[in-house]
Amino acid sequence: MNEIFMFDALREATDEEMDRDSSVFILGEDVGHYGGSYKVTRDLHAKYGDLRVLDTPIAENSFMGMAIGSAITGLRPIVEGMNMSFLLLAFNQISNNAGMLRYTSGGNFKIPLVIRGPGGVGRQLGAEHSQRLEAYFQAIPGLKIVACSTPYNAKGLLKSAIRDDNPVILFEHVLLYNLKESLPDHEYLIPLDKAELVKSGKDVTIVTYSRMRHHVIQAVDELIKQGYDPEIIDLISLKPIDIETIVNSLRKTHRLIIVEECMKTGGIAAEIIAQINDDYFDLLDSPIIRLSSQDIPTPYNGTLERATVIHPQQIIDSVRMLLD
Repeated sequence: MNEIFMFDALREATDEEMDRDSSVFILGEDVGHYGGSYKVTRDLHAKYGDLRVLDTPIAENSFMGMAIGSAITGLRPIVEGMNMSFLLLAFNQISNNAGMLRYTSGGNFKIPLVIRGPGGVGRQLGAEHSQRLEAYFQAIPGLKIVACSTPYNAKGLLKSAIRDDNPVILFEHVLLYNLKESLPDHEYLIPLDKAELVKSGKDVTIVTYSRMRHHVIQAVDELIKQGYDPEIIDLISLKPIDIETIVNSLRKTHRLIIVEECMKTGGIAAEIIAQINDDYFDLLDSPIIRLSSQDIPTPYNGTLERATVIHPQQIIDSVRMLLD
């Protein structure tokens, strides 16, 4: 077992896949000589050279289009967004080209493309650098979307995404890069379409993903001391949503809380609630509770910023309200 940071787990995954397959390359702003804003590509330029670790201009729409074109020709590009918020500048390329070309070409083209980078509410990064774009991209046909939450699943998900023949967006939270975990020395992959059962329980199902996994775990540690027994599910796959894992849990608990950092309006939780209410309403003994970020631009002020996202005490209060 080898204990490493999450940014190093992502770097290992990239290095291993580039070493394994010469068609894999990475491009983005400052990914080369500088080693990436969060050092996910550190030292890769020295090992693989300019043609496989490409520093790009600040031109997201252009280099995303270049990546999609290279994927059509048989390469396997990894696009690093310096901040995932910047990828809104490439939204047309991602939606109309990456997501749809396999279908609109009648299956003649595969798009083995990975788009990855930091997002989420950091520490006073301001509104434009604190975006959570998962709901923006969830409605685009043809994309797969995953969110890592630990060094272990970050590495396994990235390796699986690189090998997939479809476009995959991997969301990494800006505050999780310095998480440390012991990883196995052997190679492993993690499915792109499965949730993770983090903790079994019988009282209530708590569904979450990304950074909120850790807020939920903190809350549940306290709830256990108070005699409650929640079940925790980390979605990991945001598109498609692994509704089967959630439903299997609901058959035991009959109560559901969804915790996300996404905006409340039109977020990932909203989609889960719609699917449960449409197809599994009879499993519920109480209304679903949705704990989401405020529908406002993220303030720069640290106190106001903290007030916009969900914290462990709110999760504890919600569980007690449901069960007491």
